[in-house]
Amino acid sequence: MSAIIIENGLVHYEAIGRGRPLIFLHGWLGSWRYWVQTMDDLSDLCRTYALDLWGFGDSDRRPDYTLSAYVALLQRFMDELGVSKAPLVGHALGGAVAIRFAAIAPERVSKVMAVSTPLTASAVSRQLTTFSGDNGVMNRVLGRRQAAAYPEVQMEAAKADSAAIAGSVRALLAEDLRRDIESIQLPLLLLYGRNDPLVDPPEDKWLDRPEENRKLVLLEDSRHFPMLDEMNDFNRLLRQFLEAEDDLNALELDRVWRRRTR
Repeated sequence: MSAIIIENGLVHYEAIGRGRPLIFLHGWLGSWRYWVQTMDDLSDLCRTYALDLWGFGDSDRRPDYTLSAYVALLQRFMDELGVSKAPLVGHALGGAVAIRFAAIAPERVSKVMAVSTPLTASAVSRQLTTFSGDNGVMNRVLGRRQAAAYPEVQMEAAKADSAAIAGSVRALLAEDLRRDIESIQLPLLLLYGRNDPLVDPPEDKWLDRPEENRKLVLLEDSRHFPMLDEMNDFNRLLRQFLEAEDDLNALELDRVWRRRTR
């Protein structure tokens, strides 16, 4: 277990591999742990880091669970570890943190992969918007049957501060990440599971405009955790994204991915 002190609070993280840095940011359920197999897969290419955000996993709890607080945490984390610039891979809440950080500090980010990330309030499911902080968060949000399919998530979700889930969801409902995306010039890959019960993929016409630096991909057999639902495909896609040039139109995807590009 590795940890650093940021703003008088303990922040837990893990690092795997060698090479250029790559940072993973988890979402509302679980912690750094569901990134482990992806981190292992990329360990020959990158020095991968995954941290527990405030109120999740083994990091300390805090009174402020706003998007700006998590963005500040990411910046301080990179400063403390001496990471001047890195690609970011964020899931759900972590994807929102990655997008906002890339928008306000593009000199610190080389590219962003945002997974299962709601861009507007309307994309967030009722299971999340009505979560008030009871026990059994996985069962409450995903349902008992779906929760059982993710033991690596369920084990860590029990550690989460329910106020961190409810507070960060409320904070994100007041945001419109489409504005951030419009200002981002670096490569941005938006990835969603076709059967995600918690987050709807974007359908707005603003994504219809072809942009070299932006691509939208749907994984047909994935739900809220594409990195677990279709692990091999997810890892191959991420590796190709990391190795691709800035023009994502040149990104070649395996035939097993039925995709929609905008």
